[in-house]
This record gives sequence, C-alpha cells and structure tokens, in this order.
Amino acid sequence: MIGCCGAGMWSREVEAAAGLGQINMEAIFHERQEGSLCAQHCLNNLLQGEYFSPVELSSIAQQLDEEERIRMAEGGVSSEEYRTFLQQPSGNMDDSGYFSIQVISNALKVWGLELILFNSPEYQRLGIDPINERSFICNYKEHWFTVRKLGKQWFNLNSLLMGPELISDTYLALFLAQLQQEGYSIFVVKGDLPDCEADQLLQMIQVQQMQRPKLIGEETAQSRDERVQKTDLEQALDVNHPFDGTGMLDEDEENFQRALALSKQEIDMEDEEADLRRAIQLSMQGGHQSEFSDSVSQNIPHSSGTSQFESLSSEELRRRRQTYFEKQQQQLQQGQTPDIHDKPTTSSNALGTDPE
Repeated sequence: MIGCCGAGMWSREVEAAAGLGQINMEAIFHERQEGSLCAQHCLNNLLQGEYFSPVELSSIAQQLDEEERIRMAEGGVSSEEYRTFLQQPSGNMDDSGYFSIQVISNALKVWGLELILFNSPEYQRLGIDPINERSFICNYKEHWFTVRKLGKQWFNLNSLLMGPELISDTYLALFLAQLQQEGYSIFVVKGDLPDCEADQLLQMIQVQQMQRPKLIGEETAQSRDERVQKTDLEQALDVNHPFDGTGMLDEDEENFQRALALSKQEIDMEDEEADLRRAIQLSMQGGHQSEFSDSVSQNIPHSSGTSQFESLSSEELRRRRQTYFEKQQQQLQQGQTPDIHDKPTTSSNALGTDPE
C-alpha cells in the first residue's frame, strides 16, 4: 500500500517526467507551412534543421531542367519535340514554390540518402516491417511531409500541423496503410540521417502527448469561430442590457433637473404664502394700502407661479377683512367669545396649499 507521502512523491515524479517530455517535444525541429513550400519543410523536418531554402531548391530544379533540355536537344534542336519542350513550363518547380520528387531526391543525395517507393510491389515483396525503418516521405496532390523516428518513437512532422504528432509503434503500420488507401505515394528514406539534438534526447526518455496537434486550418477556424461567438455574445448583451454611459447620465441629469424644479417651486410657494400672510396681517392691523402694495411688490417674486397672487387686489383684501370683522361682531352679539385663532379665509386657488 502506498502512503500519502509516497503518493505525493510519485505524483511529483510524474509531473517532472511530463515536464521533461514536453521539453523534449519542443526540441523537435518542426517547420510550419508557408505558401506552397511543403517540399522545403519536408526536407528540413526530415533532417531536423534549416538545411534547405527555396533558393537552393530552385537551383537544383533549374539544373534538372537544363539536363532535360540537353537530352531533348540530342534529337535535334529543330525537331517538333524540342520546340514543344521549350514552350512547356518546368516540371520540377513552379512559381508557387512546389518542387518535384526529382528535386527532393537530388537534394537528399547531397547527404548520401536515397528514396525507395514504399508502396511498390518490389519493396512490398521484401516484407520489411515499417517499424524497422528510420523515416518516410509522403506525397499527395503536390503536398510533401515527413514521418520520422526520433529516439525510440515515431512522429508525424507534417508542416500542416501546429506541431509534431506522436505515432505509436502499433499505429505506424495502420497509419501508412491509411495513407496508401487515400492515394498517397510513400517513399522510404535509406541511409544515415545527420545527428540531431531531438534524436539524442529521445533516446533517454519517451515523451507523452495528451492531445493531438491541430491542423493550421483548424486552429485558424477555431480562433475565427471564437471571435464570431464573442462578437455575437457582445451584441446580444448590448441589445438586452445596453450601456454606453450615455443613458445613465441622461437619466441622472433628468432626475436632477426635476428635483431642482420641484425644490424651487416649493420655495417659491412658501415665500408666496408668507408674503400673503404678512400682507393680510398688515392690513388687519390698519396698514395703509400703499404699505401693503410695497410689501407685495418687494417680496413676491415675479414668476409664472405668482400670477394668482398678483390678481389679489387690495379691494378684495378689504372685503375679506370686513367679512372677518362682521363675523366677530356677530359672535359678540350672540354672546360668543371670538376665536382668536380665526383668520381671514383665502381661496385654495390663491394660496395653492393650506397655510396651516
């Protein structure tokens, strides 16, 4: 039974091994696809380094074209076959960056390497197990890529992948058989490949790959879909919960202006009630009409809310005061004590609110 400490130590060892495996995976040279330079990527991934450039492969292609021209000229430069050959484009390269199998084969001859067609009847009769080989070059519809053994493990170094893809020994034969079924031409690379750092590292430890690397197109499509989904989500949020700061500011400003207007209206109303009450008291105390007029004109603000008070003339005040005195006289004649709290009544239209 493994104790807790032992389990924790084992977990750390697994994590350390996984980290080391990731480092070893990163040590594998892998060129990603650029344009139609798959032949260049295939050769460099096979040799694990930047050994060939488009210029060098173009030079090899031009040399092959010249050799073919010389052979065609042997039949006569004035022959129809020769003139037709000169009018045809090169079969070893094109403007997009594609290079033929002849260019790849001649490039590998520099390193003493030879290509043998894997799915030819002659090679199949040899009965060689693919796991005993060191590397393969695969081609389908002008696309080249390498499958190579590094250390004790096989890797698909297709330049269309985001990184190297680990292939188990048991799956290698099935993988090659699937390529053949799909119409791929597979070539076995014979000879000693140049030493590389990844091969040396992977001789000591095997790497683990938890997830297959995506194709470059899949990575781009996924990124585009994520951006589209994010944009759609943002638009949905904007529709359901629009907020750009303007709406809230407009609403706050409107509420503030409304509160300010109500406050001003209340202040004006209180001032008007106080002024009217003061004017009535002055009139009841025998104040002159001129004193009342001066008080009203000085204290009542000239605003739209005071038009009703301006229509209250001194004559009406005298009439209401007379009514007040007559009411007091009636109460004295009836033997009632006048209520000292009685005040001349005012209409609701004049005061707006009950002054009490």
